[in-house]
Amino acid sequence: MGTGNHTMVTEFIILGLTENPTLCSIFFVVFLGIYIATILGNISIIMLIQRSPQLHNPMYLFLSHLAFVDIGYSTSVTSIMIVSFLRERTTIPVAGCIAQLGSDVIFGTAECFLLAAMAYDRYVAICSPLLYSTHISPKVCIILLVASYLGGCVNASSVTSCLLSLTFCGPNKINHFFCDLPPLVKLSCTHIYVAEISPAISAGSIIVITLFIIVVSYLYILHSILKMHSTEGRHKAFSTCTSHLTAVMLFYGTVTFVYVIPKSSHSPAPIKVVSVLHSRNPHVEPSDL
Repeated sequence: MGTGNHTMVTEFIILGLTENPTLCSIFFVVFLGIYIATILGNISIIMLIQRSPQLHNPMYLFLSHLAFVDIGYSTSVTSIMIVSFLRERTTIPVAGCIAQLGSDVIFGTAECFLLAAMAYDRYVAICSPLLYSTHISPKVCIILLVASYLGGCVNASSVTSCLLSLTFCGPNKINHFFCDLPPLVKLSCTHIYVAEISPAISAGSIIVITLFIIVVSYLYILHSILKMHSTEGRHKAFSTCTSHLTAVMLFYGTVTFVYVIPKSSHSPAPIKVVSVLHSRNPHVEPSDL
């Protein structure tokens, strides 16, 4: 099917991280090892939580779902990247590209909301321990989990709808290692401003809302910790938050650079580097197991 003198694109070519055969072999071994470790680590966390009655509480419930989201997110992003290291030419149908981007957005957005839910859980546990069973009841946990996944689906619908509104009739080479929105928008034949700004507003809104919850929660947590008279109590309270804080800083730092900062302000190379960090960030688990 054609439009004027252009032929509609039916598939995309993934350029990947590098075309150097030696580097491809090295990257294949490295990223496959990291991916396997990520999957096995998260599966182990889920199984351990399910089989340990003492871990059947809200904090570990959220952690088990975060591990599940990490598996989905890592698989959606890393699988095509690993395959690209083995092939000289990696292609993906337009429909497959949209599906991959949609799953990436679902799991990435769900992780934002889960990190916020875990921050709220820590806030209640440290600042209002006597009200913990009321404020973090099973019903509240279910609501927070459903909201996390629903938020991911809504955001994914918004992003994929935006992508479906674009027309691809020119170059079909994606200068990235997976189907991500910024390089896809650059390949579009249609006006790209709305397609670029709309997902950025959506991602920015989610980041602002969830990060606000996290920051406010930790301000109250810090205030409560500083009021503790026992040094041991302070250390114990803060130790339950350090790994979560690390994951939050890495996740939100990279996702802001990749999806919110206007793409005209940086070149594809830094985006690729930060995207690798972003895709591998789920390996940093806020686990207190």
